[in-house]
Parts: sequence; C-alpha cells; structure tokens
Amino acid sequence: MEILPERAATDATSVGLVLRAADGQTVWANPAGRALIADAEVLPFDGIEPGGAAVERQWLRGDGTPGWLEVQCRSLEYDGRTLYLFEARDVTAGHRERERDRNHRWRLTRVEQLARMGTWEWDLVTGAVEWSDPLLTMFGISGDGPLDYPTYRSMLYPDDVALIETTLEKALKDCQPFSYTHRMYLGDMTTLRVFECYGEVFTDDAGKPIRVLGTARDITEMQRVQEELAHLADHDPLTGLPNRRSLLSTLDAVVDGGGAGGMLLMIDVDNFKDINDVHGHAVGDDALRALARVLGPLVPECATLARLGGDEFAVVLPTAGVDDALALADQMCDAAAASLLPIAAKGLRATISVGAAPLEPGQTRDEILARADLALYESKGTGRNRTRLFMPTQYQHAVQRVNILARVRAALENGRLELDAQPIVDLATGAVTSYELLVRLRDGQLPRVGPADFLPPVERGDLIHELDQWVVATAVAALADPAAVRAGLCFYVNISARSLESPEFGRKVVEMVREAGLDPHRLGLEVTETAAITNVDAVRALARDLSDAGCQFSLDDFGAGFGSFAYLKNLPFTTVKIAGDFVKNADRPGADPVLIDAVVRAAHGLGMRTVAEFVERAPLVRALRDLGVDHGQGFYLGKPAPLRELFEKLAAG
Repeated sequence: MEILPERAATDATSVGLVLRAADGQTVWANPAGRALIADAEVLPFDGIEPGGAAVERQWLRGDGTPGWLEVQCRSLEYDGRTLYLFEARDVTAGHRERERDRNHRWRLTRVEQLARMGTWEWDLVTGAVEWSDPLLTMFGISGDGPLDYPTYRSMLYPDDVALIETTLEKALKDCQPFSYTHRMYLGDMTTLRVFECYGEVFTDDAGKPIRVLGTARDITEMQRVQEELAHLADHDPLTGLPNRRSLLSTLDAVVDGGGAGGMLLMIDVDNFKDINDVHGHAVGDDALRALARVLGPLVPECATLARLGGDEFAVVLPTAGVDDALALADQMCDAAAASLLPIAAKGLRATISVGAAPLEPGQTRDEILARADLALYESKGTGRNRTRLFMPTQYQHAVQRVNILARVRAALENGRLELDAQPIVDLATGAVTSYELLVRLRDGQLPRVGPADFLPPVERGDLIHELDQWVVATAVAALADPAAVRAGLCFYVNISARSLESPEFGRKVVEMVREAGLDPHRLGLEVTETAAITNVDAVRALARDLSDAGCQFSLDDFGAGFGSFAYLKNLPFTTVKIAGDFVKNADRPGADPVLIDAVVRAAHGLGMRTVAEFVERAPLVRALRDLGVDHGQGFYLGKPAPLRELFEKLAAG
C-alpha cells in the first residue's frame, strides 16, 4: 500500500526512490523507482547500510543487459516502524565512460611501451606536469610519487638545460611544434642517457597557450650506432686510419684552397701479395695494422695519413716542400724496414715504396693522384723500399698502359674478350641461384693481363662505355639462348662508375632486355659501393630505370667504407653484396661478424637480399648462414669458368 502522500507518489524525478520495509518488501516507489523495479526482478540493494555513502552496484536489466546504479540508503520512522528509503541513480553511461577511459589509458600505456617512448603533459594554467608511467620507467623513476619540474631539471645534463628552456620558451611564444635532443641522468643520478623529444602547444580560443603535450624516447643506443657509422664512413675499419673518401676530401680542400706548396705521398707495401699467399690474409691484415702503427707517429699533426684500400696508403702534406716531403718518405721507408712486425707469433718485416708529387696551383685532384701514382710505379720499378719524386719522364710508364688499352680495343673488335661465370649459391640449400659474369681478355698475346691490369686504365677513358655495353649485350644474348631459358639462368654483370654517368645507359639496358624478349628478373646489374657514394644521382636514375623494367640491381663491395648506409633507404637495390674484407673472418670472434649482422639486418629490413663475397673456406658457410646471409660467392662455392663451358654442360644434359 502507498503510505506517502499522493503528491510525492506522482513526483517524477531522474532519481529512483524505493521505500522498503525491514523484510525487504517494497511499500512505495516514485515513478523512476517503479521503472527500475519494472525493469529488473532484483535490485542490488542488499547490504547497503543506511546513512552511509553512495555505492555503485551492478544490476541486470529485464532485457538481460548489465547496468550500474549509484545507491544510497537512509532510514525513516513511520507509524511506529522503521522503513528504508533507497535513492538510486542510473550511472551506466558514466561507468562505461570511465571504463573506456581506463581502457584507453591502458592501451596508450601499452602503445608507449611497445614504441619505447613516453608522453608528458604540461598544464600551463596550474603549472602541473604529468608524466606517463612508461616515461617515468625510462627515467628510472618509481611511480610512488609525482616528478616535479625542479627534480626533473636537476636530472638534466647541465650543458643541455639552456637548450631545452630556450626551445620551450620559443615554442610558447610562437605556439608552434618543437623538438630537441638532450642528455639526462636517470633516477640513480649516475646513468647518462640521450632522449629525443617532440611536442606541441595548445591554445584557448583567444590564442593563449594553455597546455603542452610532448613525447620522449630514449635514443642512446641509436645515437651510439649513428656515431659509430659516421666514424666508419670516414675511417678504415681495419687500421682505424682515415679512408680513401676522407683523404680525397682533404686533398680537395687543399687543392680548392689555392695555396702554394704541399705534397702528396702515395705508399704501397712491397710484395704484399706474397705475404697474403704465404701467410694468409689474416696475417696480411695484421701487417697492415702494424704498419699503420709504425707510420702514424711519423706524420706531422697538420698532415693526414690514410689507407686508400688494399695495401695502399697516402699522406697529404698541405704545407710541406719537396725536400721535407722526401725526407719524411725516406724516414717512413727506414722505419718500415727496421720494424719487426709481431705477427702470427713470429717476426715479419715488410718494406714500402713511396711516390711523391707536388700540389701545384691549377692542378686537379685526379692529376695529382695520377702523378703520385706514376712516381710510385717508378719507385717499385727501380727496386722498391725507396722514394721517387714525380718526373715528366715517368709518363713513359703510362705508355705501357696505353698499349693495354689498344689490346682491349682490338679484342672488342675481334671477339677476343670472353665472360667467365662464377656461381652464386643459396647458403640454406646449396643450390646455385645465379651467376656473376666476369670479363676476361684472352687475345693470345704476351704478357697475359688480368682484369686488375686492364680494367683500371680502361675505366679512366671512354673505352669503358663500349666495354660495359658489350658485357651487357653478351649477357642478354646468352640469357636469350633456349638452353638458358629452360634452365632459368640468372646473370649479374658489373657496371663501372663511368657508365653510371651516362643518362642513356639504363635505358639502353632495358631496351636490350625487351628486344630479346627476356624475363627482366633474370638480369641484374652491380655497382660498387664507391660508385654508389660518388654518383648518387646517377645511381638513383639507373635504379629507377631498372626497377621500373623489373631488372635486379645489386650493391657490390658493401661495407668497404660504410659510407653507403645513408643511401640504402633512397636507392632501391634488390641485393647487397657484403665486402670480402668482412667475410673472410666471419667465423671468428671479433668485429667482422658484428658488422655482417648489422648489414644483414639493414638489408633485410629494407627488403633486400644479401650475398657474401670471397667465401673461400667451408667454415664460412655455416657462420654466414647463422648470421642470416642469404647467398654466397667464392672459390669454395665455385670458381669462375668460361661461360661457354656452362652452356656446354647444359647441352650435355
């Protein structure tokens, strides 16, 4: 029965009022309370004490969907008995909103943890700064208490405080996004880390800054790797000396300076091939490192000693005269000859030959290098272990190289050039997947000359364009042979830096492939790391022509200078060939496996395959496979053989 006035009974409100007796029977309810009772068989009122604070209770609606009520109870005395009035509000929408907020915060925290970053928010009205839990964890701060700005400022590296505050001040003034990189100590105030921060300023309707939202991530390891790669880009990984790229840059600076004086010394280790052949390449590497330690202290501070590659070194003396340079060169020769290099548990002596050329006004870098190279040839030709100064008569030696050019041109015209094929093997299966084609001069004349003898002089002139086109045309014709088509042969050919300079070269290659009706995927072109670094725009254009046509594009000798890491993301190579200098010791502890792992991760991350060059021992196969290298090439896996022999094997079945 209803025991409250009819006015109250008909009072409609959003708050449900339910009056119950001590036995739980409902004796009265307002309209909202009646709606609750009608919508659920059981209301969650049990256990709610009168006079207490409102509590949230879950309840089940009549349609089976869950909801939430906020319920408060008070007791009433009426007609000699105690009644209990329950006030219930439906807070389902608010509860769900809070649940969504908690879920959003949980997801945000997980995203920050996965991205290894954190967020912070600065309320400019109250001055409060709120840090996300992942960011506090990165800072080495426990979540027990807040991190106020004075404490945070004390953790910053002192030299970086001004940068941060100046950046924030400008951002608040301009209301623009901002970024900065800074160092800071973690919560232990000992560990120093590097953080990269981005932020955005938010304003009110009047344009006044009211809030700053920012992100931070720990880039300590990334910066360390970048610094190491930057160092390796300009330094030889074997000796630690500046590399060819660095030396050429120094020489350019001296030449462009236009000042009078200065000398260039070209240094070559005598009979270095014999050291490698007799003692092994590892001993040869030790010899180069030891010589670098012997020669380095002799070089003046203003000069640059660098390793050009192989067994060649060079010294740029920007202010030295001829007499001083020759005296230094002789001193280097004497020091090298007198030094017993502690190699392979026994002593080894190695001598050097030096060629010197003056840095005269009006000369180009290439002219200076050529003259020093001619003087070096003179030094070796007159007995080694000595120094020679460039003289005009040394051009007679160049005449011999001109004779080599004549032989190559005649061989091109008379069909005396041949291609050898060296297999490239899948390290996981041992199957041959493709071949690299290597040019050989077999004209029957003496002395016999190999690629190392005839390619350098050919590459200095325009004859290299004809040679490269012949190589590509011959490879395409071979691939079009029915036997090659049935066998699915794939060929890679080497392209010189000079051909890269021709904007028509890539289009000519694509035209050859189309006219032959080839699957373009079966032909790949290779360019060396040096060519890629010094001809970035040309390589990009060639890559575009080849990739659009479907041909393969390989970066050869990758890692020789580490300068090409910065270009990998912009040049669409399909294959990266790891330089043999790293491969030959891949099965031994040291830097080489680490560097190979870095190359493999970078290449695979960019969707490129990897090929290890100079695989000349059985243990290297397993080591390279464990490092994730896809393919291998070298004498152990297969020596180069005339291309015609490959087709003879195909014909024989």
